[in-house]
Amino acid sequence: MNKNKHLVIVFGPTGVGKTDVSIQLALYFGAEIFSYDSRQFYKELGIGVAKPDANQLSKVKHHFINNVSIHDHYSISQFETEAISALDEYFKTNDIAIMVGGSGLYVDAICKGVDIMPDHDEKIRQEVIEFYENNGIEALRFELKKIDPEYYKIVDLKNPQRLLRAIEIYRATGKPFSQFRTNKTANRNFNIIKLGIDLDREILYNRINDRVDNMIKNGLIKEANHLHKYRGLVALKTIGYTEFFNYFETGNEQNLEKTVQLLKRNTRHYARRQLTWFRRYKDAKWFGPKDLEEIKEYVNLKVK
Repeated sequence: MNKNKHLVIVFGPTGVGKTDVSIQLALYFGAEIFSYDSRQFYKELGIGVAKPDANQLSKVKHHFINNVSIHDHYSISQFETEAISALDEYFKTNDIAIMVGGSGLYVDAICKGVDIMPDHDEKIRQEVIEFYENNGIEALRFELKKIDPEYYKIVDLKNPQRLLRAIEIYRATGKPFSQFRTNKTANRNFNIIKLGIDLDREILYNRINDRVDNMIKNGLIKEANHLHKYRGLVALKTIGYTEFFNYFETGNEQNLEKTVQLLKRNTRHYARRQLTWFRRYKDAKWFGPKDLEEIKEYVNLKVK
């Protein structure tokens, strides 16, 4: 490990203000930003995934935003390989990098590595997606509990992508997903500094509600309508789009207000799940989004 190279990872619930914190840190340290937000990788998605706007992107160079298409299969192991390679190259000429996002598994991929999984099988994947579309998430949970009770105990049962992947692997190999998980920690050539960003729950939820309202004003419904024809793709089975896909398919404009309220509720629930995940990191230091001077002081201390 090179003691002079430092990756500062910023995490926390959606809507808490991670993007602004990461940009301020990058400007202060003369660093670039690497995203680990699995929804912001996709170039076709924008408003619904709260991607940094053009002004924010112009302030600091960002990596792993708009880097793949929703039509491409992009796995967590691909991300790990590409991100670690990009960081190793970056650290040849730089000492500090900032990493930000909201996808807990992708933080683990950077910090610990991911297990080697079987190759993606498009035919089987499509079969599993169709099974999900025809039978719903409860059917995925029932199937997973039957074929892999060990993984069922720890997986986020509200995340269809995790369930789909586990079932897909079982159908392709005949072996449970849990058998491919070794939990070995990979060696990295840099130090990792973990920063958690959080807020009082009521304030956070109000921010989430306001952000959804702003998304609607900025054209989220139009964006979702444009993407509706691709609703079968795994990349679009995500909060911010699925709520409106269901709304379009009912053809009942009376339900628009209920759809927006559902999106707010689902986003608040997602924020709670994110916090549960990130609180597992015992080596993290937690701050509020306005504690910029304290954050800079802490990072400087860790770097020195």
